[in-house]
Amino acid sequence: MQTSRTPGMKVSSCSKPFQCTECEKQFRQLSTLTNHMKIHTGDKPYKCTICAKEFRQTTTLSNHVKIHTGEKPFHCTYCGKQFRQLSTLSNHLKIHTGEKPYECSVCGKQFRQSSTLNSHIRIHSDDKYSVKPFKCSMCPKEFRQTTTLSNHLKIHTGEKPYVCTYCNKSFRQTGTLSNHLKIHTGEKPYECSVCRKQFRQSSTLNSHIRIHADDKLSKPSPPELPTTMTTITMKLEDIKPLYTII
Repeated sequence: MQTSRTPGMKVSSCSKPFQCTECEKQFRQLSTLTNHMKIHTGDKPYKCTICAKEFRQTTTLSNHVKIHTGEKPFHCTYCGKQFRQLSTLSNHLKIHTGEKPYECSVCGKQFRQSSTLNSHIRIHSDDKYSVKPFKCSMCPKEFRQTTTLSNHLKIHTGEKPYVCTYCNKSFRQTGTLSNHLKIHTGEKPYECSVCRKQFRQSSTLNSHIRIHADDKLSKPSPPELPTTMTTITMKLEDIKPLYTII
């Protein structure tokens, strides 16, 4: 039986047989490739009934609607923090458990999320990841990932869809809003293993840890003491009595 092809599809015999003809990215399933092609075509058939924002997938639209409704059905059992998506909760839990299941095959560095690992790998392989297929329609800037392009476009449009429920401040990205909310809640989930000081962001903790590393390096080494009696040279006449006997 012959597989029917869709525009923008190339079939190969590997474990990811469906390949995008625009950027050569490969996929295991045809449905995943079909969704991916919308990135290149710009097709966004799913519209939010509240703010008219359009999306490529129904799942993305469903998650977006929760921003308007305030629904956060997923709770962290460690700190009680709530999330709109199960995947976001799963990533958050790794902060508490310390789990970093994604390891770089080049340098062995470990990460909590596969997306962070993928970004890191580009450091080691310039040739493979030098391609930036996603171009901004408003300026010449190019990007490797659609998410980075989407966030960049908000600079041009001025869109800030993520609103703080405490002070109504708006943000372009959910991550920035999440960090901002910690100011109001007082949450500091990142703890220094040396002095137990707590921080709102992992980047601040990483900067703080360097203080301990610098202190350790700057402390002078104790003076070396003589190991044998032969190293002590003292004449007998140099030894003066403490008391004079009359």
